[in-house]
Amino acid sequence: MRLDILDHGYRPGTKLLFALIRLFSRHPVPDAAKLVFYRPDFYGARAKELTHEAMRGPSAWSAGDRELMAAYVSTVNESAFCVAAHTATAKQACQDGPRVAAVLADLESAPVEEPLRATLRMLGKLTREGTVGAADMKDVLAAGVSPQQVEDALAVCAAFNTTNRLADAFGFEPLSPEGFEAGAKYLLKRGYR
Repeated sequence: MRLDILDHGYRPGTKLLFALIRLFSRHPVPDAAKLVFYRPDFYGARAKELTHEAMRGPSAWSAGDRELMAAYVSTVNESAFCVAAHTATAKQACQDGPRVAAVLADLESAPVEEPLRATLRMLGKLTREGTVGAADMKDVLAAGVSPQQVEDALAVCAAFNTTNRLADAFGFEPLSPEGFEAGAKYLLKRGYR
């Protein structure tokens, strides 16, 4: 059920900003952006900071790897809006759409490096089951992932498990393929701020 709050309840300055975004981008403002502008003191500012740091902060993982993690977590959660948004962004960031599609279709047979495969496997288990254990972490570390990379991947997982649930709870409306492509271009250029 779509909550009405995504379409109403903004201050005049925010409404003007949304109108300008629609005018210049020629696409509707994504519901993910609308949500962070609703009560920014309560959720939006903190969410943007967490997500930007997880997705664009310093890390041995590339932006493409982290976008692929976001798309993978969203796929496990079956969050349609986030799957489409972060698949588009991962494809642009990795410049390899078939590889991204292969990972999301079947991680075990996808042409992906073992450290990333082991990390995605762990993030999938954490997302599905809500827990991972020492053996799971040993498997990831044995695949060549550093402890810092594990921490960085867990930050992506936390950000997108939260975002996926909000997207589904608020009934985020999907964009056109062109809208998702434009959003991906924006995220790669400007980040999540």
